[in-house]
Amino acid sequence: MLAATSAPRLDPKRRNVLDSRKRQFAKPAFAEQTYPHRLNFYNVPPTGDISLEEFEEWGIARLKVLGELEACHFRNRSPAETEEYMKPVIDKHLRLSSNMSRSSDMEMERKRDHYSHWTLRLAFSGTKDLRERFARLETQLFKLRLQRDDTRERKEFIESLPMAWEVVGEDEKRMYMDELKAATRCGRDDEEAWFKVDWEKVPELVERRQVLLKRGSAFVHVREQMSIVTNEFARNLETGLELAARFLPRMDEDNRLAPILHHLSQSFVAPDAGYSEASSIGDISTPTAASINGLSQHFPLCMQNLHKTLRANNHLKHFGRLQYTLFLKGIGLSLQECIIFWRKSFKNITDEKFKSEYQYNIRHAYGDVGGDANRRGRGYTPYSCQKLLTEAPPSGGQTHGCPYRTYSPDNLIGLLQSVGVSDRTLLRDVRDDVSNGKTRYHIACNRVFEHAHKAQLKKVKDEDLWPASELDTILHPNTYFKRSFLLKNLGKVQSGDIGVDGPTQIKTDD
Repeated sequence: MLAATSAPRLDPKRRNVLDSRKRQFAKPAFAEQTYPHRLNFYNVPPTGDISLEEFEEWGIARLKVLGELEACHFRNRSPAETEEYMKPVIDKHLRLSSNMSRSSDMEMERKRDHYSHWTLRLAFSGTKDLRERFARLETQLFKLRLQRDDTRERKEFIESLPMAWEVVGEDEKRMYMDELKAATRCGRDDEEAWFKVDWEKVPELVERRQVLLKRGSAFVHVREQMSIVTNEFARNLETGLELAARFLPRMDEDNRLAPILHHLSQSFVAPDAGYSEASSIGDISTPTAASINGLSQHFPLCMQNLHKTLRANNHLKHFGRLQYTLFLKGIGLSLQECIIFWRKSFKNITDEKFKSEYQYNIRHAYGDVGGDANRRGRGYTPYSCQKLLTEAPPSGGQTHGCPYRTYSPDNLIGLLQSVGVSDRTLLRDVRDDVSNGKTRYHIACNRVFEHAHKAQLKKVKDEDLWPASELDTILHPNTYFKRSFLLKNLGKVQSGDIGVDGPTQIKTDD
């Protein structure tokens, strides 16, 4: 019998060598990430698991921050004013605690920030316009955070970046000291540091002549370091958005994510804002059918347009009636008073016709009829600006929707003038917001609001009467109404949400 021979043994080192195409699967790649720094370049996509609700909610929160940042730009706020205005907004929706804070929420805050960025990166990579807007706003947000960051933590974050710069050595510094001081306007030669980078990475510094150029390199003073980092962030993001655009068609195959991404991209027209019962004035006054004419001075243009059309024609078509009914419900008009309002407004029809064709729809909107589900939900909620801006535009004879979107620029200016807006500069800015393919509809509406209430807004800010959260961008018609009502009644009530001890009746009848 032949002696059994053992199988040849494999070299352990060779056993672990994998084909390069398979190496990525040798070890689980989908794991939670850690965030050693408060700031993030978002170079690596998230690899952990989150729920669909978190995917959407975190994206919406980030979108609100970007929307407010864009609004600051279009309102011509200075950098200092923007930083002051955005601080409470960022803290509310995208708070990032520093390492020094030792907050128990720090990791979750950074995870939320990381995932929300990549969610919106996917949502806004579909078109060139969306990519450019997203890159611009994300860069502004990054710059704000970089400026506000703790000095030591900012230094550690910058040192962790794979930046293509080189510290200028002592020999070069001595050789070019006079030129460096002249170019960068520095006085002290000790304690000064310069970085050497490719001049194409700092075009704005070259344009402002704040660097020394030598053989294709720009000698940049350390104080401009944040500018270099911000520019690098912008370049990386623009490249990443181009890659995301190529990948986006695959997302259409995922029936879970595609609707969410579509909703978020639509929200870039105007961020979504749910209705809050705080938008009612029921704790301050009691709206009645007879008081609507007087209260209409506080309506946004969409509701003024419906009210004006109703008064002229004694009728509104279905979608206009629904939009207006829900708005009136939202300001605090009771069901009974709303029925009285519509009955008096439709004075050319009989009681029988009104009851058979219109009254049920009013009761249904309030949740008084329509099945258990409708009653439990207390009917429909008032429409937000986003809903008015993204639904199908009105056809002939209809007046629902947002006039800033549905009217031509000339007709829009005429409508604004018909409700008392006459300032030429304001009308010019509004025309610019909605012309030539621009979609700054809610910005135009906020311009009109701020102009109409500029004296009251100045008083509120100067005397610090309201918290900053009550002065953010208006994204809901009922918020517009409530804020206008409060501002015009500053001497009687400070705020509908704070400072009111019980109902304070304010006469609103004609």
